[in-house]
Amino acid sequence: QQRTLEEADFRGERFADWERDLKGHNDLLGITQPEVIGSIHRSYLEAGADIIETNTFNSTRIALADYAMESLAYELNVANTKLARAAADDVMAADPGRQCFVAGALGPTNRTASISPDVNDPAFRAVTYDQLVEAYVEQAKGLVEGGVDVLLVETVFDSLNSRAALFALESLFDSLGQRLPVMLSFTITDQSGRTLSGQTVEAYWNSVANIDLLSVGINCALGPQEMRSHIDELSRIAPVNVSAHRTPACRTRCCRPVFPRRPSRSRRSCASGRSTDG
Repeated sequence: QQRTLEEADFRGERFADWERDLKGHNDLLGITQPEVIGSIHRSYLEAGADIIETNTFNSTRIALADYAMESLAYELNVANTKLARAAADDVMAADPGRQCFVAGALGPTNRTASISPDVNDPAFRAVTYDQLVEAYVEQAKGLVEGGVDVLLVETVFDSLNSRAALFALESLFDSLGQRLPVMLSFTITDQSGRTLSGQTVEAYWNSVANIDLLSVGINCALGPQEMRSHIDELSRIAPVNVSAHRTPACRTRCCRPVFPRRPSRSRRSCASGRSTDG
């Protein structure tokens, strides 16, 4: 957003004549503007981050269908992972005392396996479980090939989608003969305390508790004060590491993001459960 990239920037030379608009296709920047993505990774690491995510939130063939780029799924995951890997390796080389890790981001896709998008046809589904598994296996293969340390299934709004992602990872691990750590983060969509597909924090945890996880957490949608009670509940019931990744910004009427809480205040708010707005 700070770089105010335009349509031509997203297209680059390779996709100059692509049939669809590409502005906003941020994952594509790993191919067309690699220096931009690499610099963002380095900025996070230089600010003290120990784990950076790959720029692959929408890099499943399901989500890429919006741009008619399904065939690029594997390539995008490999390319974006290599950029994050290079940034982490460079920082560790410059400071041998640091350990930096690359988390391969697997987003929720833009379809839900549990809910019909057509109110007149409640039985209809825009995607099947098997289609999700196939897409996630392909994505995970690219992330592993690119050199991730951890795999992160994130911003889960539908428990069935995440079950497909987790099954895909287990299937990949079986085929590779080795495991990578798996992090999981789901989204409480509003003050009802439920995911979009209707699970409470406890219900969602029970649906994934059989998976060997490095961590489970909550991200997106809520600010630190609103998220606190849900993090409290999750930490009581989940015998693994717990993460919190709150929404940093809100939109103004002119559609520009604003950041009402500085990082230090957000940390205090999550820790105390009180608002720290001045």
